[in-house]
Amino acid sequence: MAEKKKKVDYAALSSPFMRIPKMRVAAARALMDLGVKEVYELRGRDPESLLADYQKLTKKKPDAELLHYFKVAVDFAEAE
Repeated sequence: MAEKKKKVDYAALSSPFMRIPKMRVAAARALMDLGVKEVYELRGRDPESLLADYQKLTKKKPDAELLHYFKVAVDFAEAE
């Protein structure tokens, strides 16, 4: 059987969040879904509240690693 091609999220791949070292595309997409457009918008934000907002938005349990990537993104924004 032929393998099914994965869809590529070009918007997330070209987002400013991909400048963050080791950022996953899915985490960048989650931040974009939350309405965050730039890295500097994450300064002072609580990663756990971002995760809670994302959970409310999607109405399902997010990936367990997503909180880690939100923490990395906030730390990166605050260090810039």
